Amino acid sequence: MLSRAYTPTEAAALSEIAVKSVHNAIDKRIIAAHFGRAGRELTVEDLLRLKLWYGVGSILSAERRKHLFDTIDQNPDADTVRADDYLIVDVARARAQLATRAEALREAEQKIEAVKGVVGGEPVFKGTRVPVRMIAAIKQQGASTADIVEGYPSVTTRMVELAEIWTAAHPARGRPKKLSEQGLEVKSVKRILLATAASSRKAPRTAS
Repeated sequence: MLSRAYTPTEAAALSEIAVKSVHNAIDKRIIAAHFGRAGRELTVEDLLRLKLWYGVGSILSAERRKHLFDTIDQNPDADTVRADDYLIVDVARARAQLATRAEALREAEQKIEAVKGVVGGEPVFKGTRVPVRMIAAIKQQGASTADIVEGYPSVTTRMVELAEIWTAAHPARGRPKKLSEQGLEVKSVKRILLATAASSRKAPRTAS
């Protein structure tokens, strides 16, 4: 994973936990965040501790959790670490998951830009007028990646993935902009039925 500092919001996106939980871990001194120009910042090592704490560390006593983290620090290349007599932690898998998401975020930051006068200044993929947050919102609301790619020919499967992690790491502030405020207009409509928990297995995914 590339060495850099991450904000709590970016850390939440990479570790796939809630931002509130990240701040909670910092406040409880589970991880020791540093203060930079953007406020609280976390290192790559902090991210690993955060992910392990949320995954398995929360069931350990403070003493055993400290032992787990100390053992990882002393054996940075170890694939697995014994947390206690019964629990062995797959550290390599946690590192790999974080590295994959960190690379995706880095790629997204290279391919996404906000240009004044283009789609109301909303972040878009370079060379397109497709708002990144709109793609992430459509996916979050239940649309499949295939549906999105079909509806937006300039968008690829990878771009949908990048939109999701970039939006998670950089949530919008304030009231969401309407399409008209982004310089967009609706030309066609495709309804997507969002199945309820009770009927998710039976309800059709899309309907014209």
